Order: sequence, then C-alpha cells, then structure tokens
Amino acid sequence: QVRLVESGGGLVQAGGSLRLSCAASGRTFSSSVMGWFRQAPGKEREFVAAIGGTGVTIYYTDSVKGRFTISRDNAKNTVYLQMNSLKPEDTAVYYCAAELETWAQRSSSKAWHYWGQGTQVTVSS
Repeated sequence: QVRLVESGGGLVQAGGSLRLSCAASGRTFSSSVMGWFRQAPGKEREFVAAIGGTGVTIYYTDSVKGRFTISRDNAKNTVYLQMNSLKPEDTAVYYCAAELETWAQRSSSKAWHYWGQGTQVTVSS
C-alpha cells in the first residue's frame, strides 16, 4: 500500500509560480514511477508529468513543457512539480500518482495504482 499526500496548491496570479509536493509512504519509493495529473471542473483527469525512479526518465504533456519541472528526492520520499509562468488554463485540482503499469500508458489515469487526495491550484487572470 502507498499513501500519497500533496501540498503546495493555492491562488496565484497569471505569470506566477507554485511548487507542489507529494510525500509518499508505505513502499519502496525510489523504485516507483511517480506522476502528476490535473482535473479542471467538467473535464477529465489529464496527465501532466511523470518521472522514473532514478529521475532520469521524464515526460511532460505538451502544454506544460518549458514551464513545469518534475523532480524527486528519494531521500525524502517526495516528488515535486515546479510550475512557472502559470496561466489561467492551468487552474485545476492537481493529483499525485504512483506505480505506473508501463511508460506507454503514462497518460491514462487507469494505468496508475495509487493516488493522492489532490491540491487545488487557481490561477487568476
């Protein structure tokens, strides 16, 4: 069993920055692929970024490339999402995810085994 707890969400003006954190517990964190998804009101949960256990393999959805950075600290069992140049369309509940079936399935929420409770990010224009 894996427990994920997100933090760091909030209200920010367009162009601003936020850093989300996801603290994991329960299983060997360093071997787990970790990811971030987001869900805006009335929309499906959307893949944002994922990172492999060593931090070498990283993927982003196109809309956040160059603005968001995913990273991890295995000593702290924590994964981060640094979000810069935020836009109103980034407004959503952001979820941390763990234990991916295969890299090819990374964009599908069904391929991830564990989820956090989510943290709200609101970007005002």
